[in-house]
Amino acid sequence: MTQPLLRKARIGDAKSIHGLLLNPGEGDGMVLPRSFNQIYSHLRDFFVVADRDTGAVLGCCALSICWDNLAEIRSLMVRNEARGRGLGRLLVDACLSEAVTLGIFRVFVLTNQEAFFKKMGFEDTGKDTLPQKVWADCVNCTKFPDCDEVAMIMEL
Repeated sequence: MTQPLLRKARIGDAKSIHGLLLNPGEGDGMVLPRSFNQIYSHLRDFFVVADRDTGAVLGCCALSICWDNLAEIRSLMVRNEARGRGLGRLLVDACLSEAVTLGIFRVFVLTNQEAFFKKMGFEDTGKDTLPQKVWADCVNCTKFPDCDEVAMIMEL
């Protein structure tokens, strides 16, 4: 199997990203679904990994700038059939690299996949250490107000 291509998302990827984040079979509720409007409005935040032969999007991840020197890794999802190949790590690494390029040296994630992010070097942090602006999306979550996610942060 050929190594997938990591790249910034393009306009033609929006529907694939939407489907990936919306499909409950892929993530079992692990990520907050995004509307088409949200995806198109924030398309420049996304990286994708795509199959080199077919161009099919196998996974996505976004880096969202929140505040001065603070960004969030969000919408990390890899298709079930592509998991276990290091694509999630590849996507997160791309977001971390972009954060450094932008001069952002604190990156956090809200996740229920704590072990994955610990392996990547993230550490637990209190949710109360993050700006209130971070919680704007929480009201749209099906788990609100009974959140099962932990806040984790990495100092780059």
